[in-house]
Amino acid sequence: MTKEVLISISGLQLDINEEEAVEVISVGTYYKKNDKHYLLYEELPMEEMGSRKLTKNTIKISDNQVDIIKKGVSNTHMIFEKDKKNVTYYNTPFGELLIGIYTTKLEVVESEDEILVNLEYALDVNASHVSDCDIKIKVSARQ
Repeated sequence: MTKEVLISISGLQLDINEEEAVEVISVGTYYKKNDKHYLLYEELPMEEMGSRKLTKNTIKISDNQVDIIKKGVSNTHMIFEKDKKNVTYYNTPFGELLIGIYTTKLEVVESEDEILVNLEYALDVNASHVSDCDIKIKVSARQ
């Protein structure tokens, strides 16, 4: 895998009333250390939140765990481990949320020029179930 990569993150939130899909594509940096894949990328400022500050993101991928770390407008360290619930704080410009992530599926498929990650999890906020979610992360060599 090259150092410069394209990172596609698509998410589906299965809400009570409807499905809400979101996709983000970013250019990022990739490296591998101690059998873990690291992705670094930045999110543009969210003008509607009144901020001009970038959010720096790190995704750490191993066979049995995915960490998503955000620093900037929003701050959090989410940990996804199959059949395990992890709880963390999600700090936003509007306040702090206590989120719980119960991962039901964690699948990582590697090839020479691509990494595919599929996460399925139940999300709760302040101990109340909000939705079932599905995130797909695709990392490919930038050409």
